[in-house]
Amino acid sequence: MTPPALAPKLPRPAPVLGGPEALKHLRRDAVLKAVIRRIGACTLRPVRREPYEALVRAIAHQQVHGRAAEAILGRFIALYPGHDFPPAAMVLETPVEAMRGCGLSGSKVAAIRDIAEKSVGGLVPTRQAAARIPDEALIERLCAIRGVGRWTVEMLLIFTLGRRDVLPVDDFGVREGWKVAAGLEAQPKPKELGAIGEAWAPFRSIAAWYLWRAADAAKASRFKPQ
Repeated sequence: MTPPALAPKLPRPAPVLGGPEALKHLRRDAVLKAVIRRIGACTLRPVRREPYEALVRAIAHQQVHGRAAEAILGRFIALYPGHDFPPAAMVLETPVEAMRGCGLSGSKVAAIRDIAEKSVGGLVPTRQAAARIPDEALIERLCAIRGVGRWTVEMLLIFTLGRRDVLPVDDFGVREGWKVAAGLEAQPKPKELGAIGEAWAPFRSIAAWYLWRAADAAKASRFKPQ
């Protein structure tokens, strides 16, 4: 599973997370070593944007095909000419009917307004402030927002904030990737994968990226376990 689609006007990308040190460490695991050899270099490159924007985009993409979500986001952004992305304070001033007219469901409108309200109130930190908050503390903090769960925040940590040591064990694609790579008959349970992944610290985000790629390759019949 991958993060929500990028905005038409892209922020300056961050450096690739999976450097030589990370790959050297992860190759100590025989299963990951084989995955790395078959997939190649890690291209996990976070996109620098504010957590507020990343969360709104995540909500828009929930349970909707990527193209449809981007179309909805395009109409939403068009409500605020002169802004690359709608400011939180302006979202709170926008009539619910106007937001619904963009194609957002009632529950998504409520969630986006809650994100905006909590951004204005300071619960959703700026990117700069988020850099000082540990992963688990940020997860606990942002899960208080309507429509935002642990997985959503983990995607924010990896793909927006560039945190290197996040293993989203509840993610279907990550567990499927391990199943494929390890030649298992069934996916590991989240706790089981969490225990296995302890050895991958402090580069568990990079390990997750490789497991996503292994799952994608298996779906396309390009990856078979040894």
